Amino acid sequence: MQRPKTTIFIALLLPIQVILVQFLSQKPHWIEFYYSTGIYPKVSRFFRIILGWFPFSVGDVLGLILLFFLVKSMFVLFKKRFQNFFPKLVKFIAILSIGYFCFYAFWSLNYFREPLAKNLDLEQSEYTTEELVATTKKIVAELNKIHLQITKNDTVAVIVPYSRSEIYKLAPNGFKELSKTYPQLTYQTSSIKSSLISLFQSYSGTSGYLNPITGEAQVNYMIPKTGYPATTCHEMAHQIGWAAENDANFVGFLASTAHKDVYFNYSGYRMAYNYCISQVYKRDKEVGKEIAKTVNKGVYKDYKATYAFWKHYENPVEPYFKKGYNSYLKANNQSKGIQSYSYVVDLLIAYFKKTNTEI
Repeated sequence: MQRPKTTIFIALLLPIQVILVQFLSQKPHWIEFYYSTGIYPKVSRFFRIILGWFPFSVGDVLGLILLFFLVKSMFVLFKKRFQNFFPKLVKFIAILSIGYFCFYAFWSLNYFREPLAKNLDLEQSEYTTEELVATTKKIVAELNKIHLQITKNDTVAVIVPYSRSEIYKLAPNGFKELSKTYPQLTYQTSSIKSSLISLFQSYSGTSGYLNPITGEAQVNYMIPKTGYPATTCHEMAHQIGWAAENDANFVGFLASTAHKDVYFNYSGYRMAYNYCISQVYKRDKEVGKEIAKTVNKGVYKDYKATYAFWKHYENPVEPYFKKGYNSYLKANNQSKGIQSYSYVVDLLIAYFKKTNTEI
């Protein structure tokens, strides 16, 4: 009798946890002080220490096992015509309750922390088209310079010489350099893996993700390698507690461009240009076209190859995956959903204004 009582108790904790998370979501200063800069760094590093040495994604394996048992349980339930439905429902809710606790306790409370702009002392505000255009031109100038440094020819596409495992080993060096300017962005104990579900990610239109339970940074190993360094740094930014996608994008940009390796620099500015030029086109298509003409042809060959990759995996189900992810982001303090990724432009403009960077 003891086990059913325990199961019921754990199941009943689920609505209490939901209410508690809703309450904490309104207390970003609490989250920042007690969790994001208090408990979380210790928890996340603990998981990276015990799981980082595995050559495969432990989180993916656990997820696939759970999916198998879920499908099996559903099959048995239908086969037995819903016999013992209520006890099984309570058991399912209890498992859900444990999962919900781990999801928020191990990482996801970071969704409710104070913004990165405040942490880095950046004045994030409504930017003008002139500021957007000026920042985009600065990024183009640096992107072209790095591209030419690599290829020696402005019409040649960049070919990254590293394997994916080599990129994983090199990526922490960018955070090491970055921490000299921003100690709060220090990254310790690497745990970066190629996702076991990369094919699924390609079809669902995703480049990587952080497993919130195991703390592993997971990268879709099928994506083109020119974007790989920035994507890896983006997922590492999630690992050090920046859950919001725009914040992770910006930290990924900073780590990539702070890196001493030119291919990481290229990947970082490549990502930044992609977001900025999209916003320029939305505000003034003609200005966007003029800026695009100034970008080295070899860079656009790279973009075309990336476009072709995602086009190859385009499918009728993908929009539904994106809608689901959009709802997930909105439920976790990102009111604009998937559009939150593009909010990195605000941070880029604020950063270039503060540093008065002349490229």
